[in-house]
Amino acid sequence: MIKTTLKVDGMMCGMCEAHVCDVIRREVPTAKKVSASRGKGEASFVTEEAVDNEKLKAAVSATGYTCTEISSEPYEKKGWFK
Repeated sequence: MIKTTLKVDGMMCGMCEAHVCDVIRREVPTAKKVSASRGKGEASFVTEEAVDNEKLKAAVSATGYTCTEISSEPYEKKGWFK
């Protein structure tokens, strides 16, 4: 599993966070654990496969927000059950 984190400028409220999450879900239908935080200025999600960063960046930018950086790292489930 891969966790992808986007640095997003321009999110000012809860609706902005929802818009960014909607864009991620639309562009990456296999995304799980999609979340966005205007306080941190980032959004993240988990997938089985790597995603096309440029396509995702363009989709976020088309919505009116600025995606400044995308990073990916291995993701391991936490908790009692694996």
